[in-house]
Parts: sequence; structure tokens; C-alpha cells
Amino acid sequence: MPGMVYLVGAGPGDYRLLTLKGADCLKQADVVVYDRLADDRILSWVPPQAERIYVGKAAANHAMKQEDINQLLVDKAKEGKCVVRLKGGDPFVFGRGGEEALLLQENGVPFEIVPGVTSAISVPAYAGIPVTHRAVATSFAVITGHEDPTKGGSNMRWDKLATGVDTLVFLMGVANLASITQKLIENGRPAATPAAVIRWGTKPEQETLVTTVGDAAEDVKKAGLTPPAIFVVGDVVKLRQQLAWFENREKKPLFGKTVLVTRARSQASQLVAGLEARGARVVELPAIRFAEPSDHYEAVDAAISLIASYDWILFTSVNGVDRFFDRLLAAGKDARDLARTFFAAIGKATAARLRRYGLVADVVPDEFRAEGMIEALRGQLAPGERVLVPRAQEAREVLSENLREYGAIVDVAPVYRTLPAEEDATQVKEMLAAGEIDAATFASSSTVKNLAGLIGDAGLLKNTKVVAIGPVTAATCEELGAKPAAVAKEYTIDGLIEAVENILR
Repeated sequence: MPGMVYLVGAGPGDYRLLTLKGADCLKQADVVVYDRLADDRILSWVPPQAERIYVGKAAANHAMKQEDINQLLVDKAKEGKCVVRLKGGDPFVFGRGGEEALLLQENGVPFEIVPGVTSAISVPAYAGIPVTHRAVATSFAVITGHEDPTKGGSNMRWDKLATGVDTLVFLMGVANLASITQKLIENGRPAATPAAVIRWGTKPEQETLVTTVGDAAEDVKKAGLTPPAIFVVGDVVKLRQQLAWFENREKKPLFGKTVLVTRARSQASQLVAGLEARGARVVELPAIRFAEPSDHYEAVDAAISLIASYDWILFTSVNGVDRFFDRLLAAGKDARDLARTFFAAIGKATAARLRRYGLVADVVPDEFRAEGMIEALRGQLAPGERVLVPRAQEAREVLSENLREYGAIVDVAPVYRTLPAEEDATQVKEMLAAGEIDAATFASSSTVKNLAGLIGDAGLLKNTKVVAIGPVTAATCEELGAKPAAVAKEYTIDGLIEAVENILR
């Protein structure tokens, strides 16, 4: 039986503009065939075991010919696989999806079209340019700036197009801009008509050049703008003065800045979202990953079997809370078995995660590190009280050692292990060497040490501003020769974001 092919529009660049149906298709894919305009984070929806085939096309640089891409979809589907063809923008708006679909039809391969948000309307919108406006433009046209060279000639009706439509949007037209503008002027479009060239639209590196039809080619050359970009012609361009929202540095103080995030991928979402909300371009290189402890949970499971004997449980991280309760539930117990226990949590985030399990921390120190916890528990612990500390296997011993000095009986139970991530650091190394990363964030000492291992030389960080979540992490940075430019005042993700904003603003 033949498989199934989904021709999915990936949207214009901002990975959050992928449709819900597009994400659903990616989740069930056996094979994903994708082009260069698909943001890498879109591929996070793809199952790890799925085959990924890059077929990206840039001007004069094709990873695979279109005819071969068409046949590839047929061949993979006939293997009985679910195939997703992921295309930038919309498959049927100059995406050559029609050609791919026709060959699938000819070969009896079932397929579906999943429309995407086309750059023809979304990119101008992100630049503050509506393609229509009742008082300015009541029509718009989307035109290819790069016609099929095998047609033997152009069938563009310049005499109709130049003055017959209010707003013109040319896709893939930057390389032919001189010819396009000449044709428009020759056919009656005034040279003074407002125009805009928008590069990398909807992404944090978006650039918008406002010009005129007559000056566009020369202005683009002077500015050094290169594809991918679109060309917008019409009086609607004037509205950008009032409607520019995406490149607004007052509302998005980190717009145009690139920030490296090194947290584990499973924990990076809050940091990434916060930075992106402030306009930053985020580059992710997870430096750590989590695994079960070396003792395969033997220590924590033994502690849980005697859980009623503990007077206190101290949590030092969100991850520690989740892993502990995973083991508690696996043992057939729940929060009722902790009825007589007191809880302490380092940090607001850890305390908030504890609340998800129906428990309120009795102690949350003002200083979100082990030393703060030690001070907060002074006078709270009675000699002989039993304390359980579910934590990372590699954590510092300062907390348990000091609590024992108070007379407490402390059991340390590893609930997870932090390991170096297995990531390709080539792109980040090149960006660091070129000074293209404005700030690098570190939320733990492990991320610092492991990133140094991934890039091979912590000295590469000299071209970027290092931002640490707290003094312990900052000390590790200094030990490796990467002195922090800023340390978060509050040792939280929000505090880290604020430190990045302050140092880059």
C-alpha cells in the first residue's frame, strides 16, 4: 500500500506561525523533506527516529533538483511511509507544490495540502505594512520575481500590472530588482511610488529598507541587502511610519540582538520565550541533558519506602521536584504520605513547581542558592531531625554538610544526573568566532563546563557578553576564563532575562 504525503507550508520564518495541522503532520512523519527557509525549531516536532532529508534551494545553489524532489516524495511514499514535504511559506504560492502534487497524483500516491502563512502578506505585516487599506489600497497582487527560465519567454503583463493593482508584492525578486523597477516605470508606475524591501521577514534578524521604485535597486545595493527578501510597491508603505511594531526597539529592546541559550532543551522554553518576547534572536545549543542517577534511583527509592520518617524534604531545583514525585508515584504513594513533613525550596520557581503537587513550601530563602537555604534553616531544624535532599547527582555538598553541623540527620538522594549534551556546535563556534552572538546565557555551572567542552575553547566567549544566573555559575565562568559581563540580581530565569536586557540595551 502506498504511504501518504503531506505538502505542508512552514510559514514565512517565525516558527510560531506554523499551523496546528502542520505541527500534527510533523508529529506523525516517518520522513521529512524540508527546504532552507524552514526554521530549525519547526523540526523539533519531528519524531527522533524520522528520516530528515534537506533539499534546500538558494539562487544558483540547489541541494537537489526539483524533478528529483518530486520523485523522492513518490519513492518514499511507495515504501509505505508518512512523508511530510515541509516548504517555506505556502506550498501553492510560488512553492512549486503544484508540481509535486501532480506527480503524486500521476503515481497514485495519496496526498493532502496543508496551507501555510505566505510571506506575501505576513512579511509586510511584520514590517507594519498592510497590503490593503480601505483609504489607500483596495487590491494587491503577488508576483514572482524569478520566472521559470525554461518557459522560453516572459508572460508577465507589465502594462496591466504596473498601474492596474494598488499594491504589488514581489517574491524572490531582489536579484532582479533593477529589471523589475525598470519595467514598472516603463509601464506607467511613477518612480516616486513608495516601496520597501524586507529581508528575513518575521524573524528577529528582519531588516526593512524603505525606498521608492526609482531608487530601490541602487538603495538595496548600497545597503548590501541579499535574499531572502521581498519587494513591496504601493502607497501602503507609508503606513509603516505609524504601524511598525516588530522592529520597535522601545517595545522590543533586544531586537537585532542574538542571544545564546545553553539550558537543556527540555527546560529552555521559559528563557527562550522571554528573550524572544523582547525581540531577541535566540540561538539554542543545549549544553546539558538529564539522565537517571548512576544508582538507578536506589537511594531515593529506599528513602521513599521510609518517607514517613523524614521531618523535612529540601528541594534545590524544579527538576529535582519532578523527578522525586515521579518516584513517589511509582512507589504507589502520593502527597498524603507527606502529611507530617515540612518542605523547603530554593527559589520561587522550585516553590511554584512544588505547589503543582499540592504542597506549599514552608521555607523559601531570600537568596536562591545553597548558602541561602542554610541560613534560612538556622533555628528551624532541631538536632536529630531527619532531612531528605532529592537533588542532582553532581550537586555541591555544602548544603548537606552544613545541615549536619546543625545536628540534622541528612540523607542525600540523587534523582537525576546531568550529562554533557550531544549537540553539533559547529554553527555556534563559527558565530562566536565572528562576534555574531551578543550574549551567552548560563543557568548553571554544568552548562558552563559542558559548553566549553562542546566548543572546545572557552576563549571563544571573549567576543560575547557572558551572563550568569548567580554567583556560583559566575565563579565557574571565571574559572574557565569567561568573566561574566553581568550576573542576575535575582537567581531566576526572569532575573537572567533582565540581566541580558540590561547589558544589551
